[in-house]
Amino acid sequence: MQHIIDRFISYVTIDTESDPNSQATPSTEKQWNLANKLVEELKTIGLEDVTIDDKAYIMATLPSNVEHEVPTIGFVSHFDTSPDFSGANVKPQIVENYDGKDIILNAEKNIVLSPNYFKDLLQYKGQTIITTDGTTLLGADDKAGITEIVSAMEYLVQHPEIKHGKIRIGFTPDEEIGRGAHHFDVEKFGAQWAYTMDGSQIGELEYENFNAAGAKITFKGKSVHPGYAKGKMINSMLIANDFINELPKGETPQETKGYEGFFHVHHLTGSIEETVLELIIRDHNKIKFEKRKDLIGKIAKKINKKYAKQFGEDIVTAVVKDQYYNMKEKVLPVKHIVDIAEKAMLELGIKPIIKPIRGGTDGSQLSFMGLPCPNIFAGGHNFHGKYEYVPAESIQKATDVIVKIAELTAIPGIFDVAEKSKRKR
Repeated sequence: MQHIIDRFISYVTIDTESDPNSQATPSTEKQWNLANKLVEELKTIGLEDVTIDDKAYIMATLPSNVEHEVPTIGFVSHFDTSPDFSGANVKPQIVENYDGKDIILNAEKNIVLSPNYFKDLLQYKGQTIITTDGTTLLGADDKAGITEIVSAMEYLVQHPEIKHGKIRIGFTPDEEIGRGAHHFDVEKFGAQWAYTMDGSQIGELEYENFNAAGAKITFKGKSVHPGYAKGKMINSMLIANDFINELPKGETPQETKGYEGFFHVHHLTGSIEETVLELIIRDHNKIKFEKRKDLIGKIAKKINKKYAKQFGEDIVTAVVKDQYYNMKEKVLPVKHIVDIAEKAMLELGIKPIIKPIRGGTDGSQLSFMGLPCPNIFAGGHNFHGKYEYVPAESIQKATDVIVKIAELTAIPGIFDVAEKSKRKR
């Protein structure tokens, strides 16, 4: 397992933070540092057709080692890290044989990773935990996924007795800013289906995600000397507040779970003359998703009507743009690809946790681009912040799942087995 730990650390110590304000692909030049390293590593472990294009999308092939026909499958991960928290100068800490107590991330700044708050830690007692030093994120999202795919391919190259079909791997930039699949060449990739290694805790297997949209709402106002503002001033910040108060109560990220959708206000900047509100809209149910988007327009229309006479034109402008959709409708027709992943976990003694993603992955966009792509655990917890951690054993288990999926897919009749399993459930 030390080999896997070393590989993971070599990836996370390279800063690959993406930038939502950049129009380039990749959005930051520094992503090339890890991308180029990965290309050389893939060649070194013995993969074929290793390519990287002008936007840093990496693809490679592990050829089939069986004579019979086997579907070409793929595994996909992203190498950028979230701009939500610093990914520069990552200094991982290794906690061996975790004792179930508080982990001091940074004594000087009194930053503690505690099971009293992060209760999931307790399921990893006795394992090797990789944490941050409390000043950066770790980057297990999704460098754990990269580690797992590279390690699994290396293992399969070194163990030709394990039979498998043709396997394609793909690494993408800019997933954390919603662009990871934008320039992914599905036709070039050439797989019948794939799996993103981008989930969280061990056992996660996901083929449902949110339908997602973003809204940018601009409020206009009129600035007048406050001492003489009676009946004249229109404070755009207060109108933005009125808009927020019109949103359904209790439908925020911190108050919802499971299949429950939400509105999430994430940026608000303004002055008396103009305020800009940005929010995201999420729902697993397509009908409810459309109703949520419609509500934004209805609230804007209501406020515009209220101020029509005083302001003389629309005081609120709302622009809503779809971001991605629920992959479920694209995966269900080929549900055997989920069944195979579930079977792989069960054979390895891993309890599958099949649940909806309260977010999205490259896989959701890829599924609508013609590459059905469920999501499998990468092992990390508390992504996008200083409390991020990953058990080394989870990285190893995810690596084993990749190998097992490759092996199962090459077994003649496996799809019949998957279909029978589905009928029993």
